[in-house]
Amino acid sequence: MRHLVSRELPAETLVVAIDCGKVANRVMLATGERGVIGEPVSLPILRAGVDELQRLVGAAGGKGHPVIAVEATGSLHHAWVAELERRFAGSLRLFAPSETQAARAGLGSRRTKTDDRDCAALITLARQGLGRPPEGETVAAMLGAVRHRRALVETRKSAQQRLHDQLNALCPGLSAPSGHGRALKLEDTSGQAVLACAVAFAGRAPAPRSLIARAPGRFTKANAHYWSARWKALLPPPPDAGLRAERLRGDLERWRSLQRDIAAVDEQIAVLLAATAGEVLTSLPGVAQTRAAAFAAHALPVERFSSADRLYSATGLAPATYESATLRRRGRISRAGLAEFRDALMGIAWGLSQSCAAFRFRDRQLRERGMAPIQARVALARHACRLCFALLQTQEPFDEERYVRMRHGASGDGVSGYAA
Repeated sequence: MRHLVSRELPAETLVVAIDCGKVANRVMLATGERGVIGEPVSLPILRAGVDELQRLVGAAGGKGHPVIAVEATGSLHHAWVAELERRFAGSLRLFAPSETQAARAGLGSRRTKTDDRDCAALITLARQGLGRPPEGETVAAMLGAVRHRRALVETRKSAQQRLHDQLNALCPGLSAPSGHGRALKLEDTSGQAVLACAVAFAGRAPAPRSLIARAPGRFTKANAHYWSARWKALLPPPPDAGLRAERLRGDLERWRSLQRDIAAVDEQIAVLLAATAGEVLTSLPGVAQTRAAAFAAHALPVERFSSADRLYSATGLAPATYESATLRRRGRISRAGLAEFRDALMGIAWGLSQSCAAFRFRDRQLRERGMAPIQARVALARHACRLCFALLQTQEPFDEERYVRMRHGASGDGVSGYAA
């Protein structure tokens, strides 16, 4: 498959460009010898559209198998890509919207965007031998699960902020930040017991036994007495406390439902990750299944990246560079990749900096040089990316002793031993 994405296409090869939409997909067919074949058409995203595309490819002729270039836009392309890969196995190439935009600029249409111009840009890219093959079914399913979990976590974050706001209005000062006494964490046993009592008693102070009875887990008497005494020291609830308690009850149920949904998705992710090469990333200290899957869903198959630096550039954390004659300048991170890909790598770097002695030492060194915490983590992310790339290639679990030994060896990076 690699020869399809590394060599320029022969002039007689048929190229099919597909710009995906919500209702219909724009399709253009062309060869290097004959140019555009017929007029671009809009085909429905239903089965009839794929059948018509197959008919058009058969009628256009062309030598050998066609090359189908698809712009990967969110989730709009997934259904067609899966069906086309089944009918035209090995013929698909995917392109990021940023690649299409750059090619369109090369055609003189940077500020003028139409579906037909995007198709022309896709044909130009495909004829140059560029593009990447689609992910396997398991990787695609894992990517969908990872993105769904990310959306659920964002929704839960907003729900938690709303719970804090409502609890503070119902019981002024109870849900306070850590600077004003012990912080109330809504996700643990104490927080759930306090929320349940706030709903049951409409903001009035409960007795310690009421807190213990409504706690979902272990809740000590000392902890119950602390929150009961703190509650009694508050100002009285507002006049509409009953209405506020009812609203709080509904938001609390929604928050608990989100917790159950996230737990269910985590189980799906664990099963999908175990069926891919990304399972080896869980051998890294501080990297459990969630972080490993978030990174592997975007990095697999790792063979499409020729080096670890290519993989790092795809995350968008690599610094932007500018060169002209003798002028060379490096700027901030390029942000060329997906934000979720960057977040996944930064999460792995943070986990390693907390749980791996070698990365903790390197993090301390970087901060002693005057780097800000976020700058140090970006620097750690580059090395973490090289380590992940080596593990995905060799499928050897991480060995910290071996890593430290290689770190102080001839290579000095700790990674060369895995890539050897």
